[in-house]
Amino acid sequence: MTQRFGFQLHATDGRARTGVISTPRGEIRTPAFMPVGTAATVKAMLPESVRATGADILLGNTYHLMLRPTAERIARLGGLHKFMNWDRPILTDSGGFQVMSLASLRKLTEEGVRFSSHVDGSKHMLSPERSMEIQRLLGSDIVMCFDECPALPATEDEVAKSMRLSMRWAQRSRDAFGDRPGHALFGIMQGGVTPELREESAEALKAIGFDGYAVGGLAVGEGQEAMFGVLDYAPGYLPEDKPRYLMGVGKPDDIVGAVERGIDMMDCVLPSRSGRTGQAWTRRGQVNIKNARHQDDPRPLDENCTCPACRSYSRAYLHHVFRAGEMISGMLLTWHNLHYYQELMQGLRDAIAEGRLAAFVADFHAQRGAGDIEPL
Repeated sequence: MTQRFGFQLHATDGRARTGVISTPRGEIRTPAFMPVGTAATVKAMLPESVRATGADILLGNTYHLMLRPTAERIARLGGLHKFMNWDRPILTDSGGFQVMSLASLRKLTEEGVRFSSHVDGSKHMLSPERSMEIQRLLGSDIVMCFDECPALPATEDEVAKSMRLSMRWAQRSRDAFGDRPGHALFGIMQGGVTPELREESAEALKAIGFDGYAVGGLAVGEGQEAMFGVLDYAPGYLPEDKPRYLMGVGKPDDIVGAVERGIDMMDCVLPSRSGRTGQAWTRRGQVNIKNARHQDDPRPLDENCTCPACRSYSRAYLHHVFRAGEMISGMLLTWHNLHYYQELMQGLRDAIAEGRLAAFVADFHAQRGAGDIEPL
C-alpha cells in the first residue's frame, strides 16, 4: 500500500464538521461511528451485515487480541482484515484502557505496564513499543498511541502526572511506529477536566506530530455535563486539518452533542451490547423488548426503520425470541441498533453539509422528548 492517509474537510456548520478520511482500504465518511469488534468480531453480526448498516470502519482491541489468539498468530494467518473477513479500514486501540480496567496485578512504571491476563492469569508487559508492534502485526489502518488511563476519581496532581507520562509514551509510540505509508498513528489528548492540562497535552502532541488526534479520558463515568464541558474547548486545541476522535462514546445524545462540538469519529460497544440485552435504540428513545407489554404487539420496533428487524419482524416475535434465549434475538436487535446509529451519522453528515444542523438537532431532541417509542 503506497497511498497516504489523508483527511479532507468538506463543510462546517458551527463547530461541527463533515469530510472524508482517505485510506488505501477505503474512505471513511465523517462524522463516523465505529462499531466495536473487540475480539475480531462485532458480536452477533456478520462483517457483511455490519457493512450493510453503513459502517465504513471497525474498531479492534489490542489488549484482547494480544491475549487471544495473539497478534503473532493473526499475522501468520494474513493479518486482522483477512482473519475477520473485513476488507475495509480498521482502527485498533492501544490496550491502555483495558490494562487499567480489566487486567489484574498491574505494575505501572516509566517503561510500561506489567499485568496478569484476566483470561488465564498469564504475565504480560505492554509498553509503547510493544503496543506499536502488536498493532503492526494486526495490520491496523489507524493505530492509537499507548497512553495511561488513570482511575477516577483522581486529584488534579494525579491527572497531571498521568498526562505527562502519556505524553512521554506518545513520543515513544511515534518513534516506534516509524514511517508506514498507508497507515496512520493517532495521538491521545489527556488532562481530565482541567483546561490548562488539556492544552498542555495538545501542545505536546502537536509538537510530536500525528495523523489524527483523540480526546481521551472521557466517557469514563464523569457524566455528560462534564464531558460536554471539556468538549466545549478541547477540540479547539487540536489541528483543524486532522481528524478528531472521541474514544468510547456513546449514547445517541452523546454522539449528537460531540458532533456539535467538533468531533469527527466515535466508537462504543453500546449498540451491540444493548442488542444482546434486549434494548433497542430508536428515534423516540429506547425500547426494552423483554417487557411483557410487547408479547402481543404486532408492530415493528419503529415503522420508519428499514433494518431487517423492523422490516420483517414484530415486537411480539422479538419479545418471544429474547425470552426464549434464542440467538436470533441478539442478532436482530444488534442489527437494528447499528442501523440506527449509522442512520443517525448519515443524518448528521447531511445536516452539516446543508447548513441545517441546528434544525436537525432540535428535531432529534424533540422526537426523543416526545417519549418512549412504545406508545406511538
